[in-house]
Amino acid sequence: VNTAVVSLNPKNIETFSAGGDPDLMKALAVLPGVVTTGDQGGQLYIRGGAPIQNLVLLDGMIIYNPFHSIGFFSVFDTDVLQDAKVYTAGFGAQYGSRNSSVMDITTRDGNRSELKAKGYASTYMSKLLVEAPIGKRDENGLANNSLFLSGKTSYLRQAAETRSRPHHGQ
Repeated sequence: VNTAVVSLNPKNIETFSAGGDPDLMKALAVLPGVVTTGDQGGQLYIRGGAPIQNLVLLDGMIIYNPFHSIGFFSVFDTDVLQDAKVYTAGFGAQYGSRNSSVMDITTRDGNRSELKAKGYASTYMSKLLVEAPIGKRDENGLANNSLFLSGKTSYLRQAAETRSRPHHGQ
């Protein structure tokens, strides 16, 4: 029995992201027992544990630095997530020797019926998502495979450099 697990899907992440763009980091920050800091590339403290004691998995692969600088965004694009399960206690031995938490994040499958693209730009970031069916289609119109490309970039470094430059002239 999982006693302390929160399951977040893209809709929950959008609801919990207080202000600005929907992001997993913002959604985690409003959960009980979670404290985030912007120093050292964005740190996540869950139930008093150190950031190194958190295990972050993306489709079963360990992600070591999942948060961008200043802690504004996570590296996970909300548009590609299927769900994120956050275990803050009572997780099994299969997750190794982590003492604080486990975040098990799963991505969704690409669109197997039609070509779709989505672009987004804001003051601090931009992202692009392209998904398309690949291969022969079955009787339901679904292809065997799909192409799923997602890219995301942050403008925080450029914004910080612009603010730190001295202005000459008038």
